[in-house]
Amino acid sequence: MEFSGSHRINAPRAVVWAALNDPEVLRRCTPGCEEVVRVSPTEFTARMVLKIGPMKVSFAGNVTLTELDPPASCRIVGEGQGGVAGFAKGSSLVRLDEEGEETVLTYQTEAKVGGKIAQLGARLIDGTVKKLVGEFFTAFATVVAPQAAAEPVAGEA
Repeated sequence: MEFSGSHRINAPRAVVWAALNDPEVLRRCTPGCEEVVRVSPTEFTARMVLKIGPMKVSFAGNVTLTELDPPASCRIVGEGQGGVAGFAKGSSLVRLDEEGEETVLTYQTEAKVGGKIAQLGARLIDGTVKKLVGEFFTAFATVVAPQAAAEPVAGEA
């Protein structure tokens, strides 16, 4: 499965880059994430529990940052094992572009799932992935730019 998107974050690119490399920020923003541990400057391990359709799956996995071009872009490669439920693995190319005081984060992702998870069907998996990505970026924008996220949009009261 492939998906892509972009999100505007009310923070400078260097701040967004630092947050994307901060294990605690990643743990707080990733739905179902229980732990993120930095193994090296470019490697992390993580544990998370996700509900995918009728299944509740515990994953343990690894994430590696490659093709580093700080603070502009990198590739994030990850793989998680969910025991008898199956596995998930994927790769995302992430780009950060400055637009004034804001940063536009753009991503292109390829992912694969296998085992019992794959039997749930592409529509359910795609819907779950889109929901989780949306929740991540909403939380990430709030953590990275808490004052900006709390300010009302012009015209709102």
